[in-house]
Amino acid sequence: QTVPEELQNGGGFGYVVAFRPFGTVSWMQTVVASPDAARYVFRNETLPPFSPYEVKVGVYNNKGEGSFSPVTVVYSAEEEPTRAPTTVLARSLSASDVEVSWAPPWENQHKGRIQGYEVRCWRHDEKEENAKRIRTVGNQTSTKVSNLRGNALYHLAVRAYNTAGTGPSSAAVNVTTKKPRESPWGQGVFPERVSASAPLLVCKLSQVLYRWNRQSSTSVIETNKTSVELSLPFDEDYIIEIKPFSDGGDGSSSEQIRIPKISSAYAKGSGSSTSNACTLSAISTIMISLTARSSL
Repeated sequence: QTVPEELQNGGGFGYVVAFRPFGTVSWMQTVVASPDAARYVFRNETLPPFSPYEVKVGVYNNKGEGSFSPVTVVYSAEEEPTRAPTTVLARSLSASDVEVSWAPPWENQHKGRIQGYEVRCWRHDEKEENAKRIRTVGNQTSTKVSNLRGNALYHLAVRAYNTAGTGPSSAAVNVTTKKPRESPWGQGVFPERVSASAPLLVCKLSQVLYRWNRQSSTSVIETNKTSVELSLPFDEDYIIEIKPFSDGGDGSSSEQIRIPKISSAYAKGSGSSTSNACTLSAISTIMISLTARSSL
């Protein structure tokens, strides 16, 4: 950083740049006469890439030289990585996600840092130049690629990068995303009967999601059975959804089922009423079945 004019303390102000290869004894020096100068370029065609140098900068004016800055280490420009990552592996996590991992490239000569990796992913029927690209930072050697098409063949390749650019690509590996779970629902899911204490939901399901109508938080019950029993207070409205899931990911949810609160009269079995959503009676169960119906 340049020195402000009020701190230069005289005319003829300039800078002295001293530098030497890291680990050596003798300093090389050059004078930069402009007080506004903020950089100096040392050119040497024989300098290896990413060579460390110790550097310090001093000041002077017509009255003499001032002090030097603390010594810092800088590097000559690096070259892009020259080797590709090795041992690239890919596995399907779901219908939309795959995980890819790799090992760092074997470098014969240290020409620069590896600042991260670039993963390219393209579907078998797409062109490689249109691949999805994901960049990692640092020495991370695995990542997840998301938002893919289910039951589709993908190719993945990895290459290292630094400030100079990207290195050569690894050989592509293949992975097929898992088949999506088809939704088992018909055109409607509807309740047939309801009670005040423990409604019984009967259907082919994997997850039951329910919440109070006035709350945003959702409770989830997972099951591989065809029914599940919920103990719900009879004085609250509930919203219930049913959703299948598998290794291929979640299926689509059923339509929302609204369970209205039940009055104490219904809780005691003293009457019944009919609505578009369900029939209330003294019977102590609610049945939700999978039936092709256009609406609730």
